[in-house]
Amino acid sequence: MGAPMASNLMKAGCDITVWNRTKSKCDPLLSLGAKFESSPARVASSCDVTFAMLADPESAFEVACGANGAAEGMAAGKGYVDVSTVDDATSKLIGKRITSTGASFLEAPVSGSKKPAEDGLLIFLTAGDESLYKRVAPLLDVMGKSRFYLGDVGNGAAMKLVVNMVMGSMMVSFAEGLLLSEKVGLDPNTVVEVISQGAINAPMFSLKGPSMVKAAYPTAFPLKHQQKDLRLALALAESVSQPIPTAAAANELYKVAKSLGLADQDFSAVIEALKAEMQSSQH
Repeated sequence: MGAPMASNLMKAGCDITVWNRTKSKCDPLLSLGAKFESSPARVASSCDVTFAMLADPESAFEVACGANGAAEGMAAGKGYVDVSTVDDATSKLIGKRITSTGASFLEAPVSGSKKPAEDGLLIFLTAGDESLYKRVAPLLDVMGKSRFYLGDVGNGAAMKLVVNMVMGSMMVSFAEGLLLSEKVGLDPNTVVEVISQGAINAPMFSLKGPSMVKAAYPTAFPLKHQQKDLRLALALAESVSQPIPTAAAANELYKVAKSLGLADQDFSAVIEALKAEMQSSQH
């Protein structure tokens, strides 16, 4: 996700310095003219605004607040924009550490996967320092098609988790429909077409349906990340005593899919967990 976002900034004429835990992942950007620094702290000290895109709360916190983390390179006048999907508590911790240096903090998790990142069509769900939001708005507009400012730090994280919770549950329901249609002798491709014509049409169904019917799951959004987001959404719901039984049931299926070795496949591979459950109930 971070690479196509950085690439779009470079195409727009921005001066980019990059770092990754796996240095080879920076190579395509370096070949386009990006500079490389040896730690998040050095990136932060050499840039006016630092964007962070990490896979989970633990790594987002480590890169911001750990040894040689970005916070060590921050100072008054600089900005830190975390576009990772994390829980609100982690976001607040990162924000506190960044602002303690005199720098500004904006959380800005993105809605959208690999293709929208490449096409500059992400949706930014931002919260935190409003003046930093206004300052980076032109950069967000290069990388995305829309942006929301949601107030205090934690609100961006919460919004992203709500959206991904709905997405994870929708995908499981869709997978159940495809398998049921096949079981009763319908053509699942026709099911995809019928759904696309009605009120429940969603781009996700039209996009993922045909490959799911063929049992192909090219990774746009890894299944392990969908399961992580459901886990974080369940914790968020627990913190306010909100029941989310459908999301809880969906989460169990993604966990089954992970145990089947599908963690790095697209999250639509959750259909394989349902197939496995069908087979085990037949024996």
